[in-house]
Amino acid sequence: MLDVRRLRLLLELHARGTLAAVAEALHQSPSSVSQQLSQLEREVGVELLRKVGRGVQLTPQAAILVEHAEAVVRRLEQAETDLAASLSEATGTVRLAMFQSAALALLPATLERLARDHPRLRVTVTQREPETALRETWTRDFDLVVAEQYAHHSTPHLPGLDRVDLVTDEVRLAVPADDTATASIRDVADRAWVMEPDDVASRHFAEQVCRSAGFEPDVRYETADLQAQVRLVETGHAVALLPGLLWSGVRPGVRLVDLPDAPRRTVFTAARASTVERPGIAACRAALAHAATSARQP
Repeated sequence: MLDVRRLRLLLELHARGTLAAVAEALHQSPSSVSQQLSQLEREVGVELLRKVGRGVQLTPQAAILVEHAEAVVRRLEQAETDLAASLSEATGTVRLAMFQSAALALLPATLERLARDHPRLRVTVTQREPETALRETWTRDFDLVVAEQYAHHSTPHLPGLDRVDLVTDEVRLAVPADDTATASIRDVADRAWVMEPDDVASRHFAEQVCRSAGFEPDVRYETADLQAQVRLVETGHAVALLPGLLWSGVRPGVRLVDLPDAPRRTVFTAARASTVERPGIAACRAALAHAATSARQP
């Protein structure tokens, strides 16, 4: 019978691409991972890996085995879920990934509700950009992710992830509070901008909004920290496009200007479909949904 642990290593290699990445994710040495995969090759009696340059490539036979490994791991995960769901209390640990503006607006109320209603549930939270966190949830580094999607910018499709929308918020132009002259985004075409790094959806969205308005933004400042963006706008050094959830429970220190067609961002949770019935994950989703419903936006 095939060793499930070695099948999991092959599945990890398929998802992560390199032996080094698998070793880092599973806290093993690359040589240990390589040895176990060699043992798997001996067990199945066919070549699974081929050397390509300094890396390895899965053979067609390995691809067949990966499909079965995915089914096995999903089935084992479903078994764990069914056992957990048979219990009346949410216990254990849920590994949650969130991006900054969602954490600022939703995390305190979420944790308060979980501490009150599920005191034996342990929740760990890591700040991650949505694109990265979605993939890391798919590869089982996290159990649940809070991610975002902007209008006309779809998130990557990863099979087996269950998505539930939390809230939508309007994205608006932020200018200094004493700027009473700006009436539209076209009025700030020649101003300095602060945006998130160019490898995330929010940056692509912001650039497209500017281009649709007829100009290329002069992006002088890049930061994923939205509080830093707000500070640059407040002090008159830049303008920015910022989501409404950022102002939940906070009085804006900037002036907000509506954009054409009032574009909105959708904030959602995603978890592996085989785990959504686990009491801990269900409890986290319910607490996040309650916090999102209670969040006030200007």
